[in-house]
Amino acid sequence: MPDLTAYDAVLFDLDGVITPTAEVHMHAWRAMFEELFAQWGVEPPYTDADYFDHLDGKKRYDGVASVLRSRDVELPWGDPSDPAEADTVCGVGNRKNAVFARVLAEEGIRPYPGSVALLDLLAAAGTPVAIVSSSKNARDVLEAAGVIDRFPVIMDGMIAEREHLPSKPAPDVFLEGARMLGVEPARAAAVEDAISGVESATAGGFGLVVGVDRGAGADALRAAGAHLVVADLAELATPSR
Repeated sequence: MPDLTAYDAVLFDLDGVITPTAEVHMHAWRAMFEELFAQWGVEPPYTDADYFDHLDGKKRYDGVASVLRSRDVELPWGDPSDPAEADTVCGVGNRKNAVFARVLAEEGIRPYPGSVALLDLLAAAGTPVAIVSSSKNARDVLEAAGVIDRFPVIMDGMIAEREHLPSKPAPDVFLEGARMLGVEPARAAAVEDAISGVESATAGGFGLVVGVDRGAGADALRAAGAHLVVADLAELATPSR
């Protein structure tokens, strides 16, 4: 296993890498799209494969547009301020976010123990870390998980929207995260569980791209450009000798 402390910095995706929020997101997306498709008579029905194919790792509204496009449904884009009942891409995305926020508030979230162990190792070595997430909820999730203080740099969906950065698999968000940390991508490592995220870090020229297989599939992550695939970050949390 590579020694991540040998890199100038390590940039982490959040959902599915630091916290199991991918499961909460999957539940929220499924509940929202199942209800929406039933109301609109859209076929075929939504499945979890749609999450991995169209939503995982992308900005919320881009993911909505991708799912709808896969069913030949076209809606006006709308505006992020649209109410959740609006029949726009932004309105549909806001419906899902309301479900996600409710589940997070009611059930909370805990970080993966293996991820915390790796963060402990990196902190002890003085290796800078950052979050690179497409989610506008990233800070809320980090707060709920009790780990926000571990990440001095958080490149999230709010910044991506403000700076007009395209979603993963474009490299822009990872490159912006590296810029915010003050490191060269080629001397940094990126850790992702989404195919689009691995493609993003690979396109950004990161020195090491680690895929965490939380359901996307090890072969798919390698095909997307991951140099290494692990089942849990505990595999990388052993100090070098």
